[in-house]
Amino acid sequence: MTRILGIDPGSRVTGFGVIEVQDGRIHYITSGCVRVQVDEALPQRLKEIFDGVREITQSFRPDEMAIERVFLHRNADSALKLGQARGAAICAVLQDALPVHEYAPKEIKQAIVGKGNAAKEQIQHMVKALLRLPAEPQADAADALAVALCHANIRSTRLRMGLANPTAFRIRP
Repeated sequence: MTRILGIDPGSRVTGFGVIEVQDGRIHYITSGCVRVQVDEALPQRLKEIFDGVREITQSFRPDEMAIERVFLHRNADSALKLGQARGAAICAVLQDALPVHEYAPKEIKQAIVGKGNAAKEQIQHMVKALLRLPAEPQADAADALAVALCHANIRSTRLRMGLANPTAFRIRP
């Protein structure tokens, strides 16, 4: 049994999703968002992200973390803030020495929807269907669950390939 924490980082809203893989089946555990006070200074928001992710890891005890890789925004300042939010989330799970896996947004969309330019609504729909949820999750939580599902699928493929360490091999897009 492997529990995976997926993170969709953001400087205002960080989505999270926890799934469990057991005997080739994927089970939904929880999902939601860490929302920070937008009127606070960036260092305080980063602390809130760190604390929120720490609380999730303490409550749900994941074995691994998968996170969306930073992509270049139209605005360099936004990309830097996203990178810092991502760093806060990564540092939070490293407190428990969890392995961290990174996936590009296109790679995640390809794994979940089948095309790298999928819309948010398509991600929400497919996450709902794949996890057999009663309703579509909030967009940031759906993105985080998509990251976790992407990692679960790639991890499973690595294991089927006979790799002793399923995290040691990564195909880069």
